[in-house]
Amino acid sequence: MQIAIIGQGAIAQHVRSKLIDLGIVEVAQIVRPGKEAEETRTAPVCISDLSDLPDGVDLIVDCGGHAALAAHGPVALSSGIDVLTVSLGALADAKLAAELKDAATLGSARLQLVSGAIGGLDALRAACTGEVSAVTYIGRKPPQGWKGSPAEDKIDLDTLSSATTHFAGSARDAALSYPKNANVAAAVALAGLGFDATQVELIADPDVSTNIHEVRATGEFGSMDFTVSGHGLPGNPRSSALAAMSIVAELAERRQRIGF
Repeated sequence: MQIAIIGQGAIAQHVRSKLIDLGIVEVAQIVRPGKEAEETRTAPVCISDLSDLPDGVDLIVDCGGHAALAAHGPVALSSGIDVLTVSLGALADAKLAAELKDAATLGSARLQLVSGAIGGLDALRAACTGEVSAVTYIGRKPPQGWKGSPAEDKIDLDTLSSATTHFAGSARDAALSYPKNANVAAAVALAGLGFDATQVELIADPDVSTNIHEVRATGEFGSMDFTVSGHGLPGNPRSSALAAMSIVAELAERRQRIGF
């Protein structure tokens, strides 16, 4: 399999480090304009425009965030190239979601969503084939984990002494308001009741040292409540290790003849 990877951050680097073991070749690295000549690039070709993509690319892996998916996703899909992404929060933008769907239809390609920093979404998807009455996602991080987000305008992250909720609302509002922090909320929404019916609570908690994701759901299947306490990547503690690992797992799955 030949792939191109969008991004140069910690998640992209983790994925690149696993490609040899997977028997996958990265033939192009997709970067922001002006970054094409980066000396640290690992791919044979470093590009910013998909018109320069080498022939034979089977898949584009998006590790570049919401803006990267918006910029490159429709172009790739309409050209018939599948896209794998963890930037699920971008789909809270209804216009972009429609554009991606139309492009995938035009190119007979597929936008594949990766679970990212949360697990258990297979059970939630199964539950939602029946009647589900409520799905709630609760995201809890140390105060410093919310730096650079709207939480800074709502609470004093530097002096916080107890757990404080700084957002409560729909998954759509969470994903649009916290684009760098709410991909997990988007994943739960897309696997379950959708962006508008999924409730989200975001908490800054000085008593925790990891990023804690909790999903609660009730319905005719019964009830579920599962929690993931995740570590960051060594290269960037703000990037979820499990998010990077979920991409690697999906790439491995695509090469299996028997699998989930």
